[in-house]
Amino acid sequence: MFYAYAILLCLLNAGWLGLVFFYLPGNWLIVLTTGALAWWQRDMSMISVWTVGVMAALALVGEIIEFLAGMGGAKKAGAGWKASMAAMAGALVGAVLGTVLIPIPFAGTLLGACLGAGLVTWRLEKTGGKDKDQSLKSGVGAGVGVFIGTVSKIAVGIILWLIAAIAAFF
Repeated sequence: MFYAYAILLCLLNAGWLGLVFFYLPGNWLIVLTTGALAWWQRDMSMISVWTVGVMAALALVGEIIEFLAGMGGAKKAGAGWKASMAAMAGALVGAVLGTVLIPIPFAGTLLGACLGAGLVTWRLEKTGGKDKDQSLKSGVGAGVGVFIGTVSKIAVGIILWLIAAIAAFF
């Protein structure tokens, strides 16, 4: 049964990892699933509490990186505080619309998020009185920041999956 649980954990966590591409809390589901198995099969000592704790800390780091990269990309490009915060809302709306309107798995969601963040930031900066070039620069910065944040969060998810898989089998 030991190997059956380990294989099931890896398959479930792979599914949760796929959710990260759609801006859903896949990394946290990886942590929760691994923690649930660690608790449920504690007599088998499959996964330690320390492993789950490290995974939770990494998931939190992934969230912080995603948030700061998206907001920081706009801010670094010269956007104001409101436009930087609005970039996050634009990324969420863009991700949903990109998933529906751009039927390329994963790429549509990511492209939609980047475009959503960029367009919202550009529009807010433009209506806020900044010139065309500066508002465009802020929009591009927001889009690039969202891309970097999302890719970083996916990388953290892959690391979480690997940690869980290694801990389950070894």
